[in-house]
Amino acid sequence: MSADSLSDALSSIKNHESIRKKKVEIKPASNLIGDVLKVMQVEDYVGEIEYIDDGKGGKFEVELVGNINDCGVIKPRFSVEKDEFEKWEKRYFPAAGFGVLAVSTSEGVISHKEAKEKGIGGRLLGYVY
Repeated sequence: MSADSLSDALSSIKNHESIRKKKVEIKPASNLIGDVLKVMQVEDYVGEIEYIDDGKGGKFEVELVGNINDCGVIKPRFSVEKDEFEKWEKRYFPAAGFGVLAVSTSEGVISHKEAKEKGIGGRLLGYVY
């Protein structure tokens, strides 16, 4: 059992995507993993997300659509202010405007694009492109 379930979830997605699987099972499920998956779904990196209560903490079944080149967690979870996102985009993405950062904010887990629009900062959780 790992200490970081979000890291395990994103690694599993990346590995299943690299061998062109159509679905991945992520367990145990958590609210944080669900929120990050929703950000990925809104940005069209994954398809349908289904929560299944198996009596052991639950699990997510995630449909993979073949849009992920790389994804992972950001450790430590750096604090980022509303005008600092460009610095982190340069660090984690191969090109400008390519990919999305998942950010934990006072308004929940959202993409860095949405955080920029709303003018709020937060803590970086992960990236996907």
